[in-house]
Amino acid sequence: MIKKIVPVDLHLPGADPFLFCAHHLDHFPQGNAGMGLDLPHLEGRDIGHDFQSKDGFRMYHGSDVPGFPVHPHRGFETITIARQGFIDHADSLGAAGRFGEGDVQWMTAGKGVQHSEMFPLLNEQKGNTMEIFQIWLNLPKKNKMVDPEFKMLWSQKIPKYQGDNTEVTVIHGKYKSTEYFASTEASWAKDPKHEVNIFLVNLKKGATFEMPKAATNTNRIIYLYQGGKARIQGQSIAANHAAYLDGSTALQVTAEADLDLLYLEGQPINEPVVQHGPFVMNTKQEIIDAINDYNETQFGGWSWDRSDAVHDKLSGRFAKYPDGKIEKP
Repeated sequence: MIKKIVPVDLHLPGADPFLFCAHHLDHFPQGNAGMGLDLPHLEGRDIGHDFQSKDGFRMYHGSDVPGFPVHPHRGFETITIARQGFIDHADSLGAAGRFGEGDVQWMTAGKGVQHSEMFPLLNEQKGNTMEIFQIWLNLPKKNKMVDPEFKMLWSQKIPKYQGDNTEVTVIHGKYKSTEYFASTEASWAKDPKHEVNIFLVNLKKGATFEMPKAATNTNRIIYLYQGGKARIQGQSIAANHAAYLDGSTALQVTAEADLDLLYLEGQPINEPVVQHGPFVMNTKQEIIDAINDYNETQFGGWSWDRSDAVHDKLSGRFAKYPDGKIEKP
């Protein structure tokens, strides 16, 4: 039932169809007028490659605004859950957005897209805590070269199951009587038979999270990212650890103290995976083709005036799609 238990820092290893998940929790100080940090906060860091937590935060690839300046993707999807703080999105299709406060962005990279993901520090008077999960979900071979697409799942529309000392935020899938299916069209998650479930679960001490038996080859990941210990099928697991299970039997997770967990489940795609940085394909030749395509086309180029694009400080949460349509929560 429990295949393995592993400690987790920044990156959570995946299990087919999930490639991996990054959990970013950064306690940034107050921002400046440019939504970034002044020099004193940047001293002693490997700017541009800062993945070592110092003073409670990382800059990642940002130079003054933290985050991830322009970079390409092909062959998979990113599902970005913004629990705290905000993310500014811009891409090579001309799309843009700012999301946070529980919003989720579902982006299918497909045949190729460039985008930037920056973390604007909007508060100049106090700290800017930022917490996100970014889940990489693989695409089946037949859909790896579809046109790129993204959707915003605004927090107000994402349903929550409320039980006895239990709250389950159903980002995708079904938990008991609560369900939400809002993936992009080409996603492996689109077909309910693939049993892709993505939940954020809050349990008070003594509460239990249960899932019924799934398909025998379904993979399940339980990541305790905050709080105390839990018991999974009678085995203890500590915070900042993940358990990997199969879905052949019913699941029971009991909180030994208040805790929060991320739950990932899905049937495997069962195809070869060849990854090179931001490209995930089925063969080495397809990776070579991806690199050549990117070098030749830049996946549509980059029309933004900076590689770490941020939006107007007062813009609020919004999504601008490639066709020019603007959506707000």
